[in-house]
Amino acid sequence: MFTPHRPRKKKKAAVTTTSAIAQTLVITDPKTTEPAPAFPLVSFLWPGRKSTSQWIVLPLILMVVGLFRWTVGIWGYSGYQHPPMHGDFEAQRHWMEITTQLPISKWYFYDLQYWGLDYPPLTAYHSWFLGKIGFWIQPRWFTLGTSRGIEEQLLKVYMRATVLVSEYASYVPAAILFNRKIAKLRGISAWESSVVLAAVLLQPATILIDHAHFQYNTVMLGLVLASMTSVLANRYLWSCVFFVGALCFKQMALYFAPAMFAYLVGICLVPRPNVLRFFSISLVTMLSFAVIFGPLLLGSLYESTKDSKLVNSLVPPPTLKSSPLQIDTKSWYYPLVLQLAQSIYRVFPFARGIFEDKVANFWGCVHTIHKLNVYPIPMLQRISMLATFISILPTCMTISLFPRKELLPWAMASSAWGFFLFSFQVHEKSVLLPLLPMTVLLGIEGGLGTEMRAWIGWANILGVWTLFPLLKRDELRMPYAVLTLLWTYLLGLPPASWSLYTPRQTELAAPTKLLHLAFYMAMLIWHVLEAFVAPPVGKPDLWVVINTLIGAAGFGICFLWCSWQLILRSGLMEDYFGVRIRLEKLGKVDVKEKKALKKSQ
Repeated sequence: MFTPHRPRKKKKAAVTTTSAIAQTLVITDPKTTEPAPAFPLVSFLWPGRKSTSQWIVLPLILMVVGLFRWTVGIWGYSGYQHPPMHGDFEAQRHWMEITTQLPISKWYFYDLQYWGLDYPPLTAYHSWFLGKIGFWIQPRWFTLGTSRGIEEQLLKVYMRATVLVSEYASYVPAAILFNRKIAKLRGISAWESSVVLAAVLLQPATILIDHAHFQYNTVMLGLVLASMTSVLANRYLWSCVFFVGALCFKQMALYFAPAMFAYLVGICLVPRPNVLRFFSISLVTMLSFAVIFGPLLLGSLYESTKDSKLVNSLVPPPTLKSSPLQIDTKSWYYPLVLQLAQSIYRVFPFARGIFEDKVANFWGCVHTIHKLNVYPIPMLQRISMLATFISILPTCMTISLFPRKELLPWAMASSAWGFFLFSFQVHEKSVLLPLLPMTVLLGIEGGLGTEMRAWIGWANILGVWTLFPLLKRDELRMPYAVLTLLWTYLLGLPPASWSLYTPRQTELAAPTKLLHLAFYMAMLIWHVLEAFVAPPVGKPDLWVVINTLIGAAGFGICFLWCSWQLILRSGLMEDYFGVRIRLEKLGKVDVKEKKALKKSQ
């Protein structure tokens, strides 16, 4: 028996609503009363807002941002023609040299006075991989000892290419996935998400440090973004894997660790304890560390069995010498302990001091007024640890009590700012870490609106401005000016555009306008003075010191703003005041009832 054919019911067309972020990208032209782009970046992507496939828009964005990265690489780099130590370019090349030419057991011990390896094992493996390819292209680039300070043009091209490929293999895919995931959660269209992606990938500070100054920060930042994306997708175990990868690539990822740890603890406890999830997260985290450290430790153990004299030739770190635990140097496990202790000692260089060079954080400001190098380093370590703990405690408590995925970028930004301002051994380049979660917040609802764009743009411009003294030493003034002005122009920010701060702009509060304008004017005046007025004879670093003082004040405000936004968006204030109001109402009712009861009696 045949059943009659039933035509498929047509699905009802979904009711389309204009997202909050779309309303911030499109304005009404006062002359034509037609929709118009709100700022230049929207104008460039305006043709793709309707029917253009995002598989066309995305490759165009990636080609343009890649072109800017490669063009910046034409300029000089850190330490160019500055012997004997050169700079970060030589450090990265040297690590490729020692990882490809030495046995793995000597990686963290070899000639520590000349750019000794001081990053976790994943950086060492990354250097080994790139060094192997480079050695195949030209062996003399990485010949042990004789290749130091080499500055061939083809080597520069190869090294620049490794940064670009590494970024496009880690940071760029992570940024795309994070952007799309948060857009899907918030109901943001693909075109609107493309505008945000272009703004994130054109962030000037990251391009200047990695592709001009020369480093591989975007690999670590990409792993952090991948971890955040996994949280948005409820893939908590993958989030642990990616975050451990970030920690094992660069230890500065610790800036985000308290917030991520507090969030993961929160999802294990709220709304009810989940023991299985807690043990799963703990197990995967430990296994991830074991997998990454495994090649270093097992390789060292294998080499020590082949050469019994190898272990005795390696000088143990001071932490192992002063350890209360007595370890037999002839035991089979001693090479494992030695490698682990040495790598940790190199990764956390507490002996260097509380900050590096002149950095725009709290300790840099205090040192300007009262010299901190007169105090013993252990005391400074304890003080900075206490200050950092106090600064991030409200953030960790908030995200653990309200573990909502949309709050994680705010928590990570607040935690990173706390570390940057108060932790031990901070570099000026570390400002890239708090800027990452702040910048990706452009993708949330209202992220490209007036208030959010003003705050995030101001933080980014302030961050890249504090990097100017470093970039000036590398002769990178022109890339700094071009990329910074380009980003401000595209996002409609000062000094390219002052439209956000005009009296007609009512969405931005007057105190915020005055605050931002004061900093923008200070930065512009500083550039004029630094360029045309020589510092006093007795104070050659005057302009650099002023730069750090202004920058530290601004970063402190960024820290407070991110922390306040986290608390505000968590609902903590509403819950607290709501309970207080309800208690007061209950109290009044109780009093009335008591009075009525007395009258009736």
